[in-house]
Amino acid sequence: MAPLPDLSRVAGGLATMIALTLAWPPGLAQAEPTPQQLCTISDERLAELSGLAADGQHIYAANDGGSALEVFVLDQKCAVQRSVTGDIDPYDIEDMALAADGTLWLADTGDNRKQRETVALHALAPDGTASLHRLTYPDGQHDAEALLLDREGVPHIVTKHVLGRSGVYRPEGELASPGPTPLEKVAEVSIAATRTKGGPVGAASSVLLTGGAVSKDGDVIALRTYTDVYLYAAPDGDVVAALAGEPVRIPLPDEEQGEAIAFTPDGALLSASEGAGQPMTIVGDATALVSAPPTSQPPIGGGSDGGTGETQAEGGAAPRAAEEADTAGGVAALPGIVIAVGTVSVAWFGLSRLRRRRTNR
Repeated sequence: MAPLPDLSRVAGGLATMIALTLAWPPGLAQAEPTPQQLCTISDERLAELSGLAADGQHIYAANDGGSALEVFVLDQKCAVQRSVTGDIDPYDIEDMALAADGTLWLADTGDNRKQRETVALHALAPDGTASLHRLTYPDGQHDAEALLLDREGVPHIVTKHVLGRSGVYRPEGELASPGPTPLEKVAEVSIAATRTKGGPVGAASSVLLTGGAVSKDGDVIALRTYTDVYLYAAPDGDVVAALAGEPVRIPLPDEEQGEAIAFTPDGALLSASEGAGQPMTIVGDATALVSAPPTSQPPIGGGSDGGTGETQAEGGAAPRAAEEADTAGGVAALPGIVIAVGTVSVAWFGLSRLRRRRTNR
């Protein structure tokens, strides 16, 4: 009997087929700056870095997954100074946000196999005091890796979807502890593929949302994929309204498995990837880019090109016309066979990175 094919190679090849099939819609503003290396994260305890936050003096970092609630405090050279731990056993931490009062909010929202009855947010104070807030989706299970904490402190969870069409959810009311508190769907974000190099699943890496951040003043929102970050202007601090606007894209090329993104208080953007010995990069004054007019500069970021981010608020105005998306050749217009190919590729990656998960206690 002939040997079975190496499925990881097959998945990689199928992802390459997606890249050859997708078209990249024109018109999305692309920022000029190229991310610069700030430091290297060499501490092996951060080999699965997924969440970042910054307060101007320190950088806070959290791994994905985990059996303990732990945040590492880094200096500006990426050296670990100490850690903050809470007495909670999480299921799958995926992102983190820093509140105005210094509380670190960790999104325990990973669900690769879509089997969790509840997801959760954990509030971790600087002294290690922690609280658990369970949440339930209104429409079934989702895998989510992005957390947005608006200027009023309201959390928004953004799901990760194989076709680049992600839901945005927020609590219906005050967070209960331990809960659960019902979530409501308030928006949908669509990300089209780009040619930015990087990520673990080929072309599909550019449509999977893996992290989020909000600037200190709440005026700019960032959503990232494995390969790019999208910046949305939110002058009134309204996350839903902001995500309905046209973003500016900054390629983040050659990140092995980019999942972490954060703003510094002065508006710079930090980015980092899972994996030992990975660099942390910075884009200075990134928040100023969202007010800049679209440029006609050539693509940057290792052959990057195009890409869109468009949003529809639930019950609100529709995004750009559906026929425009179809003729642009974005993910929504792919033939059924290519959609299936992308799904297989991402599913293989998801299965390969599953670790032992335990239920929140």
